[in-house]
Amino acid sequence: MNPVSSQVILISGAAGGLGQALVAELAGAGHRVLAGWHHASVPPLPDGAEPVALDVTSQASCDAAAGRALERWGRLDAVIHAAGITRDAVLARQRSDDWDAVFAVNLDGARRLGRATLPHLAAQGGGHWIGIGSHAGIAGSAGQTAYAASKAALEGLLRSWAREFAPDDVRVNTVLPGVLPTAMTAALDPAMMRSYAEANLLGRINDPAEVARFVAFLLTTANISGQSFALDSRIHRWA
Repeated sequence: MNPVSSQVILISGAAGGLGQALVAELAGAGHRVLAGWHHASVPPLPDGAEPVALDVTSQASCDAAAGRALERWGRLDAVIHAAGITRDAVLARQRSDDWDAVFAVNLDGARRLGRATLPHLAAQGGGHWIGIGSHAGIAGSAGQTAYAASKAALEGLLRSWAREFAPDDVRVNTVLPGVLPTAMTAALDPAMMRSYAEANLLGRINDPAEVARFVAFLLTTANISGQSFALDSRIHRWA
């Protein structure tokens, strides 16, 4: 199935800084966007975007959100799993319930959303499924074992799906947005944010709007699957 000019797109985690940038960019490009919200209240949405209740820790909620797209427009062309949380702690202080909460959203949330949506994409002849990963999932991050582990597992999950659904022309990719100035990083010490910027060749952290523009481009492609795209200027080791 070739990319269509106007796609029906379901986004989890639309309340976050990156999620809001994705909604704005994709709706502005003429797509029909279902913006998935859970805890946060829904702010004004741009034309072309509609809110939908979406709790990725609930299979029933994921199923209902997918059903809403099919009921509303008769198809679903793309899914972006942008929902994510972190409960940072070193191993000695890592609470089991915090670990479970991170995996429930970051990894199992992707699994639930995939179960609710990938069969529809396959049945209609193709589409896109994009997960938001993290540099931490590749390089590790001291004090972020739960978050890093969940994002590493997400990489494996999505690459496996890319293989499973390639015969159905469903393209599955991971986007690593880099450190962003969002609510997730707002509580970080300024010195930590400076260190993140200094780790980048260009000496700055990334911009949610730029990440959203890349995702919008990826949704126009027909021949890219099973890939992981790092969107900041950190150079990753080969092995």
